[in-house]
Amino acid sequence: MLDLAAKLDATADFICRSKWGEIEYPPPFGRDAYPEEAYIADLDSKSGASLKLTILNAHGRIWTMVAGGGASVIYSDTICELGGASELANYGEYSGAPSEQQTFEYAKTILSLMTKEKHSDGKVLIIGGGIANFTNVAATFKGIVTALQEFQPKLVDHKISIFVRRAGPNYQEGLRVVRDVASDLGIPLHVFGPETHMTAIVGMALGKRPISHTTEGSSTTANFLLPGGQSNLKSPAPSRKTSEVPVKDGLMHQGVGDINVSVSTSQASLFSKSTRAIVWGMQTRAVQGMMDFDFVCRRTEPSVAALIYPFTGDHKQKFYWGHKEILIPVYKNMEDAFRKHPDADVLVNFASLRSAYDSTMEALNFTQVRSIAIIAEGIPENMTRKIIKKAHEKGVSIIGPATVGGIKPGCFKIGNTGGMMDNILYSKLYRPGSVAYVSRSGGMSNELNNIVSKASDGVYEGVAIGGDRYPGTTFMDFILRYQNDSNIKMIVLLGEVGGVEEYEVCEALKSKKITKPLIAWCIGTCAGMFTAEVQFGHAGSCANSDRETAVAKNEALREAGAFVPKTFDDLGEEIKDVYDSLVEKGIIQITEEVPPPTVPMDFSWARELGLIRKPASFMTSICDERGQELLYAGMPISDVLKQDMGIGGVISLLWFQRPLPVYACKFIEMCLMVTADHGPAVSGAHNTIVCARAGKDLVSSLVSGLLTIGDRFGGALNGAAQQFSEAYDAGLIPMEFVNAMRKKGELIMGIGHRIKSVNNPDMRVKLIKEFVVANFPSTPLLDYALEVEKITTSKKPNLILNVDGIIAVAFVDFLRNSGCFTREESLEYIEQGSINGLFVLGRSIGFIGHFMDQKRLKQGLYRHPWDDISYVLPEQYNQ
Repeated sequence: MLDLAAKLDATADFICRSKWGEIEYPPPFGRDAYPEEAYIADLDSKSGASLKLTILNAHGRIWTMVAGGGASVIYSDTICELGGASELANYGEYSGAPSEQQTFEYAKTILSLMTKEKHSDGKVLIIGGGIANFTNVAATFKGIVTALQEFQPKLVDHKISIFVRRAGPNYQEGLRVVRDVASDLGIPLHVFGPETHMTAIVGMALGKRPISHTTEGSSTTANFLLPGGQSNLKSPAPSRKTSEVPVKDGLMHQGVGDINVSVSTSQASLFSKSTRAIVWGMQTRAVQGMMDFDFVCRRTEPSVAALIYPFTGDHKQKFYWGHKEILIPVYKNMEDAFRKHPDADVLVNFASLRSAYDSTMEALNFTQVRSIAIIAEGIPENMTRKIIKKAHEKGVSIIGPATVGGIKPGCFKIGNTGGMMDNILYSKLYRPGSVAYVSRSGGMSNELNNIVSKASDGVYEGVAIGGDRYPGTTFMDFILRYQNDSNIKMIVLLGEVGGVEEYEVCEALKSKKITKPLIAWCIGTCAGMFTAEVQFGHAGSCANSDRETAVAKNEALREAGAFVPKTFDDLGEEIKDVYDSLVEKGIIQITEEVPPPTVPMDFSWARELGLIRKPASFMTSICDERGQELLYAGMPISDVLKQDMGIGGVISLLWFQRPLPVYACKFIEMCLMVTADHGPAVSGAHNTIVCARAGKDLVSSLVSGLLTIGDRFGGALNGAAQQFSEAYDAGLIPMEFVNAMRKKGELIMGIGHRIKSVNNPDMRVKLIKEFVVANFPSTPLLDYALEVEKITTSKKPNLILNVDGIIAVAFVDFLRNSGCFTREESLEYIEQGSINGLFVLGRSIGFIGHFMDQKRLKQGLYRHPWDDISYVLPEQYNQ
């Protein structure tokens, strides 16, 4: 008998793991688990982005790859509404600014599933999404393109057609990258930007509407501010006028008639042109975006008063205000921030899901706080409910969790809401319109900005309450405020499957609490068409009863008097119809549009968009750390390890820009081993020991030893290589070479040893010589050096070919005769001192060993003994 059934909140795993242990969450009832789903779930767990994948029908012909939790639901809705439910293969999303590599892995997984089996009608891939708030579209699309190129033969073989629609930061470059690869793929590929309705590509992909002409998109972005233009800015006239209509009894909502105004705007507004906020977290990009928005809205001062970042001390952070640079204070403690900025009444909380609860609860203790936006997704529901309870007690409005925030055009925006400046200008968010909206989805809020700006005079205010099951504020909190604001003439509601908040809106419509025109749509109508339970992108978007389905809520809203389109595709037309009716009745009066002030673009973003060129200060051709994986001379570090290239292989890549033969890598490693140390008496080791005993750190001690390397100690490798090479190339026989060096009065580098001799040979030289003779293709210079050694040792037995000499001539033999280098390259590497590099690198190992040895032995400060010093004073002082 079952005593208790409970659901575990997976987001609380970081708190409860010690009590729960390792829990494996099973797939929903009625559906098998796929390894590809587990792989994407693992990627998601290791990323700050959101990566989701649910396989609905592995045999289906319609596949999606959609950016954004809300957008992913809408695309599924549209596919099902157009009769594609039985062929819909998957549901999923990639959002939250995934990297190029993460997007590549996600796309590769989708394509591998698509190409497992063929479909008689071919297959379609819908790469869609709304207008991103902060995700770099170009970076994600480069990952997608890489995956498409990898699967190109299979895409053709499986007759796959691709339809793309995306917008957001750097979308122009992203769409260009996709268009450029279209001809190489050899498949139908259609690309659209924000000029095309978000879900229009679904009808095109399913053959329900003609395929539009692929536009090239905008060739410009944002506005630029010329130096000096900042001082010439003047406040513009309002972009539109509204008529004040008196209240009439018996007003019917459906007639789009007069609008009841019950309270003043100032009493109802959360944000104004003087709103000041404190931002928790070092989110410099979001803060700069807020300040650019302030500037284009002609605010007199920035909306960001300060930042809170507990991981550093108090300091100031530099930001731009137009062309000018200004400093914004950063505080370690929240108390200091609010105490020093009493005019700040909004907290924009970018804390992670692990710390958002504590930081929000702390902020609720400050009486000046009126609103808090919680950006983090995945806060445990129990914690969220505690936040909401305390906020209600304090009279504070909570926006979120799991939200991008909200925007009040011409006044204030939260964090990344509204996206980059080009979208703010494109959607006319720099000045107020007549339409206010409230949405669950943060990603879809930007799409709503676009839809509303095309269908009306623009947005007056818009808020995304967040996709979690328990939002801090509800639809009704905002809709009633919109109802009471005389500047708002119509309201848009974008709800979704799950929860029952929309029914409160229905009751308010019936009871005439809401009399302004309300256009509503709930996404997730596809949920009832799936054979198994699907958890959509938002935690709260899951129906637990028929009443929570999107279809039921849309019908209830329609019956209550809201304007509900047939599909999301028709939402823009519905908004336009209502807006045109209000204009026709004189409730909204349209005036000439006033252009916004020009705004400067950050250098880094202008470079990202390809708008400028700048000479690089540095050039490198051996390493690239910018991507998902470190590259050594173009080889991923994972391949270096998989191929077991060893330190010799790494040196071959970083020093010589190519993988060398196995015997060459082994030779390099042998050189490092035999040169690693030669006792504490040599000058380099001695210096290192003296420094270590003087209490110096490892780096200082190591450098002290390395600085002794030169012609007399360890630095003879390059000199030996040059001398022997020049003599050999000049055709001098060994005796002529020895005589020539004697006449010049120069020592032969690489010849001679203080201790070793013909009778006491150096085992290191013997080992290297045996290896080189056995493994190198040919050794003409080594043979030449050995003949020289016979001549020098006949005069003095310790004038042997030493370690420096054997390594030098053997390395020249390799450079010249391995087939890996040209003659010019061989000469260049010798002149650069690369052969000396082997001794420096090898001996560094020994110097570090001596340093650690002295520290381990706890040796004190070294003082050289008097009896080992010969004091020779000037003669005049010895008389």
